[in-house]
Amino acid sequence: MIRRAGIALGSNLGDRMALLGKAVSGLREIAVPGEPVLQAPVYLTPPLDCPAGSPDFFNTVVEIAWSGTPLELLHETRRIENLLGRERGHDRNAPRTVDLDLLYCGELVMSSADLTLPHPRLAERRFVLQPLADIRPDLILPGATRPIRELLQSLSPGTTLVPIGYAGE
Repeated sequence: MIRRAGIALGSNLGDRMALLGKAVSGLREIAVPGEPVLQAPVYLTPPLDCPAGSPDFFNTVVEIAWSGTPLELLHETRRIENLLGRERGHDRNAPRTVDLDLLYCGELVMSSADLTLPHPRLAERRFVLQPLADIRPDLILPGATRPIRELLQSLSPGTTLVPIGYAGE
């Protein structure tokens, strides 16, 4: 069965745009061939809950068609992170070359030690909702009642995110 899967991408170390471009290429390689890949603009965003002095992030969202299980997709996203120099074992939210977070996988709802779908903090994060609203404004996540665009509008006023381009350009 083919499902649409949303993946949030972030980077705040190294050549952030180039790293995101390589991550997007990696996601295109694992996507179901012939199915559309949706890619949001990249946004410059301040670090959230990160150690003091952490660099700003470049963030985007990509949606691919996926025919495996969510845990298989998680494995693939971690493989892409590792290829791009992601180091694990540091403090939570420490600066990183690339971070890929699975946001949703079709209509699946799951909670395990490794993965919770839909992503439990998705609706609280402007740096995820804004790019997701760019590509899927009418998407209603499993268990939700409002589309992504309304979730974005319901966030308290804060930093306005400005797109800075597309990864891979």
